[in-house]
Amino acid sequence: MIALFRGLLGGVIVLLGWELAVRLLHLRPFVLPPPSGILLAAFQHRVALAVAARTTLGEAVGGFALGSLIGVGLAALLVMMPPLRRICVPLLVAVNSVPVVAYAPLALLWFGIGMASKLVMVTFVVGFTVFLNALAGLERVDPASIGLLRSFGASPLVVLLRLRLPSALPAIAAGMRVSTVRSMIVAIVTEMLGAYDGLGWVIFQAVLQIDFFQVWSAILVASAASLAFFALVGAAERRVVFWRVP
Repeated sequence: MIALFRGLLGGVIVLLGWELAVRLLHLRPFVLPPPSGILLAAFQHRVALAVAARTTLGEAVGGFALGSLIGVGLAALLVMMPPLRRICVPLLVAVNSVPVVAYAPLALLWFGIGMASKLVMVTFVVGFTVFLNALAGLERVDPASIGLLRSFGASPLVVLLRLRLPSALPAIAAGMRVSTVRSMIVAIVTEMLGAYDGLGWVIFQAVLQIDFFQVWSAILVASAASLAFFALVGAAERRVVFWRVP
């Protein structure tokens, strides 16, 4: 509760300083609009922004869930099959070394400008992040513990479920927490390149209309949604990985 209060207090101080700086320096809205104007625009367009935020959050959460499942599943598969890992890991790293924006036009071409293309892009980005963390966590196990389980006749699957996965939970949770912000970013960027709705689409349309207050109001809503998503995943992490998270 104290940390939340400090965060809110810090946010209020930043907004007040921002407002004061805009007023004193007489900055034009296209350079930096005042927070009061942004909040007013957000209130005036609250219905449209709420609908857009629901769309973007749906894409981000859906892709986040799929990417997390795929990332953990692929990491578990490669840990159990080392020869396959030597083939797949370099390939995955090479594919993900390209900026994700480069793949967005292909996703829009293959899956259309609806929600499917955004889900694919978010799944792609989240999956790789969670995969790397899960792979590192699954391999960061004491060999003596593995040998002990195997001495009792445990199969590789039992070792994975009873030892590797519990030990890897902190690393997996950290990757998922980081991926919350990335999922929102990718969803919004893909929407800006082609969409029917969403916060990215709202931002793109507002730029075309030279409505800078609307642009910043959509950014404000996107930031609030990202923080809420991050906080929910962080709360779940504290409940599941209670022995490692303060």
